[in-house]
Amino acid sequence: MSKTLKIAAAALAGVMVTTPVLADDGSGFMLRVRGIGVVPDEGGSTTIGGEPDVSNDYVPELDISYFFTENIAAELILATTKHDAKAKGTSIGDVDLGDVSLLPPTLTLQYHFTNFDKFKPYVGAGVNYTMFYNEDGANGLKVDYDNSFGVAAQVGFDYFLDENWALNMDVKKLWLNTDVSINNGAIKGDVDIDPWIFGLGVGYKF
Repeated sequence: MSKTLKIAAAALAGVMVTTPVLADDGSGFMLRVRGIGVVPDEGGSTTIGGEPDVSNDYVPELDISYFFTENIAAELILATTKHDAKAKGTSIGDVDLGDVSLLPPTLTLQYHFTNFDKFKPYVGAGVNYTMFYNEDGANGLKVDYDNSFGVAAQVGFDYFLDENWALNMDVKKLWLNTDVSINNGAIKGDVDIDPWIFGLGVGYKF
């Protein structure tokens, strides 16, 4: 988390001392820093029955957008989260799987509506590739998660305070599935994490 905050602070400091030069056609970069809540909408199964349970997490997020025109933009979203994982209601009761960290870089293509003055709503869709790391199984369990591709959808808005600075609210939905192996395959699971991501932050267009 601290590394993400340092990167975000350095990037914001850089754009604050840069003289803004906005293209006439609305093209250019936009940098946003958000606080996000990641809320899994989990489902799936294991070979011993039951259902997965994955905790929420709240972290900073950095995203970089490039506007090809004032309406069309591509956004790269960067954040990492840490979650407690369990298998609930299995044939041997609730199983604590420890915790795991996720790094799901996500790229979306967006359409920005520009006919509402300072209020600029947008919609987007894209792909993500989720990497699982720092698996720390509880009670001596060895837990492995497969990295995977998924799809993403988003809706949000920027409210511009002036030519460059904007307030931002954003909601994303990721469809994210992983295969889980416990103790070298003694127990296996097919887990849909499918998180909702709710974000509030500030952006700077240049």
